[in-house]
Amino acid sequence: MIKPEIVSILQNKIKRITMNDSTNILVGPITLPVNLDGETVTFKWYSWLKATEEDLFPSEAQEATAALISRLSSLNLAAGQQSSVLVYGDFEGSDEALIRMHSICHTGDIFGSKRCDCGFQLHQSMKMIVDNGSGALFYLANHEGRGIGLFSKAMAYILQEEGYDTVEANLELGFADDVRNYEDAISVLQHLRQKPVTLITNNPKKMDALKTAGMNTVKRVPLWGDVSSFNEKYLRTKVARSGHLEVVKDTDFLENIKIV
Repeated sequence: MIKPEIVSILQNKIKRITMNDSTNILVGPITLPVNLDGETVTFKWYSWLKATEEDLFPSEAQEATAALISRLSSLNLAAGQQSSVLVYGDFEGSDEALIRMHSICHTGDIFGSKRCDCGFQLHQSMKMIVDNGSGALFYLANHEGRGIGLFSKAMAYILQEEGYDTVEANLELGFADDVRNYEDAISVLQHLRQKPVTLITNNPKKMDALKTAGMNTVKRVPLWGDVSSFNEKYLRTKVARSGHLEVVKDTDFLENIKIV
């Protein structure tokens, strides 16, 4: 039996976001002080759970909260992955807000791998959002390896060590170049903000996904950096084969990329 005081504490921090054929359960906001370059910056943190038909909970807030808590231990959530979002400033009401749809990168974000630029992009986009005064960083947990998963990414890395580029490696393993889906993240974004947003990305596919969903995304801010001999081929492949855009002409980027 769930204690009434536990339900009372949690029920106002749990929201249902109904989509066409599914429901996202959003929990938050939670105060999250973050160490950003030696300075403590306070974000508001949310996480969400995609609910299947079997997982759907009653619509009444108190009953839904109690039902969710009672099932948490049986859902085995640690074996799966849940996404989350860091929100900074007056994200709902500010006129200008930056957002980043960041795909999880176990090797880059956690270990600081130089094979990609993901760790740099994660850290830099957080600083850009804080400097802007408002924004949100969506951390998408089911996007590892452009959606192929960590184990498959490890096998793709083995192929890359034999000369295959990132696109070729994914294709040889039976995947598309990019199988990521932004539907759930966009539903949470639309719940948190209705005004236009500026997207931090080099990837036009992310812009297209937001626009297709009806989100008012009118601007894009590029984010290149942390170039080295370890990720030169990876970055060139992003532009030449995956359609990523640069501030200057793509050919200029390919010709003038500097290795440090």
